[in-house]
Amino acid sequence: MGEDTWASLADLFVDEAYATVKGYVRTFVLHQHLLAHLPPPPATVLDVGGGAGHQSFPLAQAGYEVTLLDSSPAMLDKARQRLERLPADARGRVSLVLADGEHAREAVGDHFNAVLCHGVLGYLDDPEPMVDQLCRCAAPGGLVSIMTGNAEASAVRPAMERRWDDALASFDTHTEIGVLGVRGRADTVAGISGLIRSRGVEPMNWYGVWLFVDWLEFGGTDLDPADSAQVAAVELEASRRDPYRQLSRVFHLVGRKAPASH
Repeated sequence: MGEDTWASLADLFVDEAYATVKGYVRTFVLHQHLLAHLPPPPATVLDVGGGAGHQSFPLAQAGYEVTLLDSSPAMLDKARQRLERLPADARGRVSLVLADGEHAREAVGDHFNAVLCHGVLGYLDDPEPMVDQLCRCAAPGGLVSIMTGNAEASAVRPAMERRWDDALASFDTHTEIGVLGVRGRADTVAGISGLIRSRGVEPMNWYGVWLFVDWLEFGGTDLDPADSAQVAAVELEASRRDPYRQLSRVFHLVGRKAPASH
């Protein structure tokens, strides 16, 4: 796996990014999407590139058996710290695995009722090897859940920040320097849908994730944490509807693997 590129960013990502209104919105909106598609607990969930467990630990608390896989020792240390704060029964339903997501099947197998990969593909030059592993790790009939940057809304951030030259250029590029200062790459719903479909996973639905919070924050408005629940309710509704979801900076795609043939 080599050098831990997330070591210097773990504190910023875990302790600051998720403590914001945007962090709350991301976790809440994705959780609601997942609950609409997941089989009931105690189904098995694999969270590839799961970081400190912000998305999968609530599932463990809801009764799911969670395996969190990440290639960053620093992020897994953060996950262990957060895991200690969970009730004992939820802690017992979580396994932490240090491994590269592009070798996930070799590390953890292919028996999972749901495989999550949220906010990871954008850091890879080519999403296909990772997507292949996600589909392989899902059991027959299992869910595959992918969240990544929306290339078709890439002009939103630079435009709201009044970086007009960057906004103009972004219509024809799928890369940018992200909010953590790391270069990222965006995808399209059609592109990722094609990748999973070619591996036996049929796309079922897709959603937006961040819309109004992005426009407000990048436009210079401070978001009040006291408004988090109300903001999240509005973002959840927008995430399900056109044209709002099309303008979200991030999209969430959910697919289901073909059941076993008899």
